[in-house]
Amino acid sequence: MMNFRTFYNRFMTTNLAFISVACLSSCAPLHSELISDSKLMPHGTGTPVMAAAETQAVATKALDSADDPEVWVDARDSRRALIYATDKKAGLYVYDLAGKQVQFLPVGPMNNVDLRSGLAIDGLPETVIAASDRVKGGAALFRLDLATLQTTFWGFVPMPTSEAYGFCMGVTRDNQLTFVMVGKDGDVTQSVITTENGQPQARIVRRFAVGTQSEGCVVDDATGRLYIAEENVALWQYGLDPASGTARTAVETLPSQKLVADIEGLTLLREGAHTFLIASSQGDSAFAVWRVEGETPAYQGRFSVYAGNGIDAVTGTDGVAALGGQVGPYGKGVVVMQDDSDTDGETPATARQRQNFKIVDWNEIVKALKMQ
Repeated sequence: MMNFRTFYNRFMTTNLAFISVACLSSCAPLHSELISDSKLMPHGTGTPVMAAAETQAVATKALDSADDPEVWVDARDSRRALIYATDKKAGLYVYDLAGKQVQFLPVGPMNNVDLRSGLAIDGLPETVIAASDRVKGGAALFRLDLATLQTTFWGFVPMPTSEAYGFCMGVTRDNQLTFVMVGKDGDVTQSVITTENGQPQARIVRRFAVGTQSEGCVVDDATGRLYIAEENVALWQYGLDPASGTARTAVETLPSQKLVADIEGLTLLREGAHTFLIASSQGDSAFAVWRVEGETPAYQGRFSVYAGNGIDAVTGTDGVAALGGQVGPYGKGVVVMQDDSDTDGETPATARQRQNFKIVDWNEIVKALKMQ
C-alpha cells in the first residue's frame, strides 16, 4: 500500500474529489485511510447520555473523513463560540454551537486540530488555531478575527514525523507556545512557535518515540503534562518540558475495561478546581473520564452517546474536544465528538455515507456518571 501523501497527490491529480459507494466495492482497492475501520453499532457500552445538538455532516461522502474537533469561546462574551473540525480529505470546517456550518477552509487533508486563545506572546495572534497537515508533513496555522469571527490561513510550519497524524498544542510555564506532532508510527516532534517577518516559525526542541501507531494527544498547561494515546497499547502521561525526555507513566494500559482499542481522541475539561481527561474508546464507542489535577489520575467512569433528542447515537468514536465553564447555552461546559456514521438505522453492512460531530452538555455527563 502506497503512503498517504503519494496516494493523495495522485487522487487530486486525477480530480477524483468524490468516490461513489459502488466504487468502494468494484474499483481498485482504496488507501486504508479512506475507509473507516471502526465498528458500527447501535450505540456504545458506556453510561448513556444524549447529544444536545449535532453539526451538519462533512461534505466528503462515502469515505472516512470527519476526524477531530476543537472548541473556542470568547472570554469576553460566552455567547460567541465556534467549533473547529477537520475533514481529513478536504480541509477545516467551522460551526456554530447549533451545528450550522459558518465557514470552510479548503486547505487539504487536516487530521487533528487544536487551539489556544488569550495568548500574550510577542508576534503571535491572540488566538492561534492549528491542524496537522497529512500531505505537507507539519502544521497548518490559522488566526481568528475576533471582530468578525472569520478564520483565515496564517502559515505552515514543517514538523517532521512519519505521517502528520495526531496534533496538540500548549503554553509552557515560561509562556511559549509549543506544538506536539504525533506521527502515525508513534514518532513525536515537539516545537516552539515563534514568528519571523510576520510568519510562523517552528524550532524543534524534542523528538522521541512512543512505540507503535499513535494519534490522540492533549497538553495540560496548568500541570505541564502531555498525554498521548498509543492506540493499541496504552494512554500515556509524559512531561511537556523537553528536559523530561522519554519518561512516562501509564494512565491506562490495554486490554482494559475502561478503554477498548483503538484509543483515539483525547481532551481536557476544567471545572473549577478540577481537571478532567476524556479519552475516546473507539472499540466500543465510549468515552472514559479521569480527574487529573492531582498527582494520580482518578477514574470517574465511562459514557456513550445514545440516540435521543432527534439525534442518532455516536458510534466509531474518533476525535473529541471539551471546554469547561459557560459555553453559549451550556453552563458548565460542552463536549464535542466525531460520529463515524451520521445516519439513523445503519447496520454493519451499510456503507457509511455521512459523518459529523455531536455536541453534548457536560452537565449531563456529570449527572450520568454521578461525579462530585
